[in-house]
Amino acid sequence: MGTSTLAPTQEPPFHALSAAEALAVEHVEAQAGLTPDEVERRRGRYGPNRFAEAGREPRWRAFVRQYADPMQIVLLVAGIGSVYPLRQYGTGLLLIALTLFNAVLGLRQEGKAAAAVSALQQAMITRARVRRDGRTDSVPSEDLVPGDVVLVEAGDRVPADGRLVRTARLEVDESALTGESVPVGKDAGVVAAAAAALGDRVDMAYMHTNVTRGTGEMVVTATGMTTEVGRISGMLQTGEEPPTPLTRQLSRLTNQILLVAGVALLLSVVMSLARGNPFDVVFTAAIAFAISAIPTGLPAVVTTILSLGTQLLARANAIVKRLRSTETLGSTSAINSDKTGTLTLNQMTVAELAIPGRRYTVSGTGYSADGDIRRVAGDPDVPLEPYLLPMALAGDAVVTAGRLVGDPTEGALVVLAEKGHLDVAATRERYPRIAEVPFDAAYKLMATYHRMTDESGRDVVRCFVKGAPDQLLARGALDDERRRRYLAENERMAGQGLRVMATARRDFDPATFDPHGDLLGTLDELTLLALAGIVDPPRPQARDAIAQAHAAGVQVRMITGDHAVTAGAIAGQLGITGRAITGADFAAMDDEEAVREIDGIGVIARVTPEHKVRLVEILRRKGHIVAMTGDGVNDAPALKRADIGIAMGITGTDVSKEAAAMILTDDDFATIVKAVAIGRALYDNLKRYVYFQMGALIGFIATFLGAGILGIAAGLPFLPLQSLWINFTVHLLQSIGLGYGRPEEDIMRRPPRPADEPLLAGRTLAWLGVLGVVMGAVTLAVLAGTDARHDLDTARTMGLTTFSLMSLYLSATVRSDTRSVFSLDTFDDHRFLMTSGLSLLTIVLATELAPLQALLHTVHLDLAEWLVCAVAAASILAVTELRKALLRRREARNAQASA
Repeated sequence: MGTSTLAPTQEPPFHALSAAEALAVEHVEAQAGLTPDEVERRRGRYGPNRFAEAGREPRWRAFVRQYADPMQIVLLVAGIGSVYPLRQYGTGLLLIALTLFNAVLGLRQEGKAAAAVSALQQAMITRARVRRDGRTDSVPSEDLVPGDVVLVEAGDRVPADGRLVRTARLEVDESALTGESVPVGKDAGVVAAAAAALGDRVDMAYMHTNVTRGTGEMVVTATGMTTEVGRISGMLQTGEEPPTPLTRQLSRLTNQILLVAGVALLLSVVMSLARGNPFDVVFTAAIAFAISAIPTGLPAVVTTILSLGTQLLARANAIVKRLRSTETLGSTSAINSDKTGTLTLNQMTVAELAIPGRRYTVSGTGYSADGDIRRVAGDPDVPLEPYLLPMALAGDAVVTAGRLVGDPTEGALVVLAEKGHLDVAATRERYPRIAEVPFDAAYKLMATYHRMTDESGRDVVRCFVKGAPDQLLARGALDDERRRRYLAENERMAGQGLRVMATARRDFDPATFDPHGDLLGTLDELTLLALAGIVDPPRPQARDAIAQAHAAGVQVRMITGDHAVTAGAIAGQLGITGRAITGADFAAMDDEEAVREIDGIGVIARVTPEHKVRLVEILRRKGHIVAMTGDGVNDAPALKRADIGIAMGITGTDVSKEAAAMILTDDDFATIVKAVAIGRALYDNLKRYVYFQMGALIGFIATFLGAGILGIAAGLPFLPLQSLWINFTVHLLQSIGLGYGRPEEDIMRRPPRPADEPLLAGRTLAWLGVLGVVMGAVTLAVLAGTDARHDLDTARTMGLTTFSLMSLYLSATVRSDTRSVFSLDTFDDHRFLMTSGLSLLTIVLATELAPLQALLHTVHLDLAEWLVCAVAAASILAVTELRKALLRRREARNAQASA
């Protein structure tokens, strides 16, 4: 029930009151609104217009929750077990301290995530138009109070509950509240039944419903938690975002590795006990094995990298609302873009001026007066002022410092006059308007009347007319030759996709002119003056962005409400391939024909929202990952249906922004292509990281299992702290280098990857398994050989160094499937080089720094021992470089066969 927060027990309820009665209850006048002082008083009483935040989790509970992670549990159990019964206090306390560090780090990350969400919500905050103190202003919706008079129109989201006091063809989509799929027509009349159902209260508008048509004014009756949607906010609030497909893949993979590692660990423990090894040795080996082989941090790291991607996209003017959209971007294979404002500047510009018999080209774009009017060589030069006066006087648009107030077409004509060196403002002052015929769609013209002198010095009332060429031609006085030339120029411009406006004039005797008479009837025998060809010019960067998309295998289509000829001309300038058809043509195709023909269609003009939805479905049937742009209320279904719905941040309605997965803060098509490139780079880096992590994990399992089976190094190749050292130095640093590394140069010269492509295909996982076994076998060989000649600490030190170096080499080789690790491209990635240098430093410090020797139970290695470790570790490079050489040769053969 729409009850007021001023009167919680309002009887009868607001929908049963007249508009005047509702205003009286809220103590406000519709035309004046509330005073600033009253607004502050009510805000202090009722609070901000927002939902109450869910109770925050206590910090202690959030801290304890960090220990629900399996890795934390493993580390904690290992730490406690090291303290008792093993009495290895240094190891135990370090492991426990590490769990505390992880918990604090997790809390910090959650704080950062909450701050990022808050920043995004702030950036996407909705505003409301409100009348206060007799003036209309735009304020954040959160600032509304009961009694505010709010103005709404199509595309707005209703910012609070309110009683309508004025409507004009107003319709509101209330499906979020009532489930009614059809928008409800609204009326300011009284709903007599006090017990009327929510959907029947046509004189009320409710918070978070969407205006789909018309305009209206309402007095706010409830805000925040007292609104209808506020009362059920607990049901409307969504839970956590579901895991992305990529994260689900990694979770499954992690579980599979956990199973394999668990079986291997159990087998290793059983064999060690069977050999009669002491319990403390077996338990220590089990701890080290568990620390090494459980990759539970993998999904979390991937989510972190995806989150970083959303920040990169935001800096590139693309706000991604859902994390899963970040990975989907890299698969995008078809972009359907609106023309106006996205591919074009949304600033109408005169590109050509024609005085039958003479042609002029006009330079400059948009609403800036920078530009010239240049004649074609061979045409006689004539003064342009008589032809430019209608542009300046027959209109109401005002252009100041590149900003337009008024109709865009009129703005284009005003800018043309300025380019012809007329001071439009001063001209309008000199020749004030004494009468006018306002524009009407029925006769498609506008006329203004001004007192001035003609060419002979005689006083006249001169009428300037602008409008559709066919309308002015029908009212003009032309001989057959001038009519033919006029029509030819009109057809030529229209054929170029220009919107053509015509101008004309007629003089009247001031003594007989009646400014209150039938002015439309005087508009005959007109002297036709000029034709102006107007275009919404393409964005300068759009053509290059489209070329880049095509090189990346991404189809680009223009979807527009414009005429096919105009849209086709703009598409040609932008480099969009394929023919132009109308929405009606597209609708006439059955699904099978549309699937066959869609690859050859580059422009669909005069589209409806239904056409957009169908286009998405057709492209998805072809296997495409579809991005669709939109800015209007009616675009919401297509935006929701697309894989990536993209709303315009500047011109888009609240409804389109809510439906979209991504919002462009600059409304620029080039930003979409940039976002696709970022998505591809992000996915490539994720693949590199996962390949490295999986290969290293398999290497750990092979090393520990082999040591347990063969009895090498007493079944314990690495001590627990040594395993931790590798994980938190070399592996962590190389993960950063790979995850945040520089994308490859050809990232936008490859075809899009299939959306269902597994991150780790069977063949890739098998190859990583081979590399892991090589790492394990080489490490065990070094351990066994050293253990036979030296003591166990030296053997473990050399094994640790060898495995660490192989991990470093592995991270370098997984950066590309075919490119050699010794290519110059490897050395162009400065971040990866930096992390690799730091990793190498930690490897050296582990054996040479006395405190680390004491902590890790390592020893100094001489030059010969370092050479043994380096040469043994290089075996991983020999294996991978051989495979890459074979793959390059196969690619070359395939390329020759294709040629």
